[in-house]
Amino acid sequence: MGTFWLVLGGCGSAVLAAAFPDVGIGLLGVALAFGLTVLTMAYAIGHISGCHLNPAVSFGLMVGGRFPAKDLVPYIIAQVLGAVLAAAVLMFIASGQAGFDVASGLASNGYGDHSPGNYTLASGFVTEVVMTMMFLLIILGATDRRAPSGFAPIAIGLGLTLIHLISIPVTNTSVNPARSTGPALMVGDWAIDQLWLFWVAPLIGAAIAGLIYRTLFERD
Repeated sequence: MGTFWLVLGGCGSAVLAAAFPDVGIGLLGVALAFGLTVLTMAYAIGHISGCHLNPAVSFGLMVGGRFPAKDLVPYIIAQVLGAVLAAAVLMFIASGQAGFDVASGLASNGYGDHSPGNYTLASGFVTEVVMTMMFLLIILGATDRRAPSGFAPIAIGLGLTLIHLISIPVTNTSVNPARSTGPALMVGDWAIDQLWLFWVAPLIGAAIAGLIYRTLFERD
């Protein structure tokens, strides 16, 4: 349910509202929408599942010693299913507008010709690694038992907003393999061809963050 809301709210804002005539929310609005989905779900389901919403988050928490390895695959399956269902709902809604063409991307992530700013594969790869690393460091720090309780969702949601403000022009911002997979399966073609980057780079970034936090900042 959490990943469903993230993809529907975040990608939905990009597809339906970003450039709406006269009142389009633009890059700032889309970035805020992604942050708000995480913030709202963290309070809604954080006490049930931890509100990962993201295979890279689950993987990074596992590397950081905060999440059991036995639960990783079930979490990833649930996250991807939620993302695919949200992307299907979004495509159905968007197709109700005359002239809609799914080939326009459905907020899919991409590089090269499919980067919003025509950034290269190398730029996209580094962006996704670094942004995911920082996202996991925020999550690990904000949820540390030494951190002030009750405020983690705010820090994590605003952290994701900042990440989108930085990286939407480069890759349309993934930092979440499930978020990338849902729209890519609806679009097909180039979105499927480039999907590998948005699994590999976020998982690398998450692993780096898990190792950094566990080695440097975690207490025994």
